[in-house]
Amino acid sequence: MTELSTLYDTDYSAWTLQTAELIRAGRFAELDIEHLLTELSDMSKSDRRELYNRLLILIAHLLKWEYQHHISSERWRDFKGDSWERTIVEQRKRVAVLLRQSPGLKSVVSEVIAEVYPDAVDLAQKETRLPIATFPQSCLYDLTQLLDDDFYPQQ
Repeated sequence: MTELSTLYDTDYSAWTLQTAELIRAGRFAELDIEHLLTELSDMSKSDRRELYNRLLILIAHLLKWEYQHHISSERWRDFKGDSWERTIVEQRKRVAVLLRQSPGLKSVVSEVIAEVYPDAVDLAQKETRLPIATFPQSCLYDLTQLLDDDFYPQQ
């Protein structure tokens, strides 16, 4: 076990600083490759998890907007869906920023949308109490629609 490898377990912050310095200096043979690969892999997983979580909330709210908004607004005259709209706006912004900061995620967005959709339906169903059959089997929204500030689906 190298000194740098030991540092990873005892002082992560110092490990990252020393690793960055070794890379800047071109001293690649001294790198703690095993832990460096772990960290790089985890960074990718972390970004993907964040994308998943943002899309989960965004899609669930768009589903609620599409399948319950008209029911709620008919039932309660004062219901406008403002809190849903604020959540949609916020999640759109956060997804857009994440994709700008981590452009590599663009290559997996369609895959993540398909992956997250059943959980978004489950969340929307639990919050609306509408029958699960109300919602489409697969996501009908593409990335362009998900990020379009003017897109609010209609029943």
